[in-house]
Amino acid sequence: MRIIIPMAGIGKRMRPHTLTTPKPLLPVAGKPIVQWLVEDIVKAAGKKVEEIAYVIGDFGKETEKALADIASKEGAKSKIYYQQEALGTGHAILCAADSLKGEVVVAFADTLFRSDFSLDAAKNFDGVIWVKKIEDPRSFGVVTLNKGNVISGFVEKPQHFVSDLAIIGIYYFRDGETLRKELQYLIDNNIRDKGEYQLTNAMENMRTKGAKFIPGAVQEWLDCGNKEATLQTNKRMLELADKKTLISNTLKKNNSIIIEPCFIGSGVVIENSVVGPYVSVGNSCVIKNTVLNNSIVLNNSQISNAVVHDSMLGNNVTYAGMSREVNIGDYSSEDN
Repeated sequence: MRIIIPMAGIGKRMRPHTLTTPKPLLPVAGKPIVQWLVEDIVKAAGKKVEEIAYVIGDFGKETEKALADIASKEGAKSKIYYQQEALGTGHAILCAADSLKGEVVVAFADTLFRSDFSLDAAKNFDGVIWVKKIEDPRSFGVVTLNKGNVISGFVEKPQHFVSDLAIIGIYYFRDGETLRKELQYLIDNNIRDKGEYQLTNAMENMRTKGAKFIPGAVQEWLDCGNKEATLQTNKRMLELADKKTLISNTLKKNNSIIIEPCFIGSGVVIENSVVGPYVSVGNSCVIKNTVLNNSIVLNNSQISNAVVHDSMLGNNVTYAGMSREVNIGDYSSEDN
């Protein structure tokens, strides 16, 4: 089985952090978003993954190495494809055309999920589309179902109600070659929906030709689209994580309290502070005379004489002497 992860977007809603780090590599609960996603898919699939293909922009060799390391941890090879222009979900997947063969899972890298669904339940079907019931589906692709719980249609961002089963961005296809042909057909014939080449159009073509898709229900759908959603996801992933693995044994703590759950990376110094709950602190950070809760702090940052909450601080940040909610990018300094 192969996994294809389109992640070429520039992550405007997560700026300033995505000015220096691709959004899927931003950490929650101590791991990059895309690493959590890969682990969840491998667990849900219950099958050997031979290749993980990433569709990216020009993110640089350091990012490509980090993605290769994530694949390697799952015993899979890494393959990098590039999307130079944002032309829709269908176009993004087709950029990885050489990996569209055999069993394929496609997963967009800005969402995490919890599901008890097993691919064993899909052995008599052509694919699985993971969905979640939501109140307002107008910003999502949705599916409709027939009486047999088989998908009877796909609608991209319906402005009038047709279904409340939103597609969360994770798909299983038993035959990647068929998907590739349908995506290529959209491109060759310039078939667009709302100005873009949509995966939902390709799946609808497959369905009308006899392919049968079933929904995969998710218990939780965790978004990482903006700062607030990412902090909420960080909180939930900390709640779900094995507490024994969250705090590095290299932590230097003096006259301080850690209120779990928290992730504390290696080489961190905490003095005269209260940290937690729901805090993730990256490697080699220094926190002094500070109260810090419900926040993410990336690597090599320093916080002192502050009260920080509901915040994200990037790499190599210096922050001192203030009490407020902040969102600070890499290599920044704020001192009252």
